[in-house]
Amino acid sequence: MILDYIPIFLVLIFSAIIGGAIVFSSKLFGPYSPNKIKQLSYESGKDPVGTTHERISVKYYLVAMLFIIFDIEVIYVYPWAVQFKTLFGEHGLFAFIPMLIFLIVLELGFLYIFVKGGLKWD
Repeated sequence: MILDYIPIFLVLIFSAIIGGAIVFSSKLFGPYSPNKIKQLSYESGKDPVGTTHERISVKYYLVAMLFIIFDIEVIYVYPWAVQFKTLFGEHGLFAFIPMLIFLIVLELGFLYIFVKGGLKWD
């Protein structure tokens, strides 16, 4: 049984050796000439300004969280919608009610954010 996995282990070991050899050889033989300009971080072709620890508005995080929430919603709703006819034929309303509850909870969250003014960019 374990003998069947020997080719896989050999490929993993061989690829790790090749990858390590490539990284090591580039460090060993590659040119390295540090200077002040090369050490600067690249910021859209401009010289970096400000500090690295600037505060970011919470609204950006809110938009990011909304994006993630509604991406997760699509991940769950799309396969369910594709198979809805089959599910409804086999299970009746028991296939519809859990997804309805899921969507209601998500929409209540969206309504809460909307009422609190989370989507206003003042």
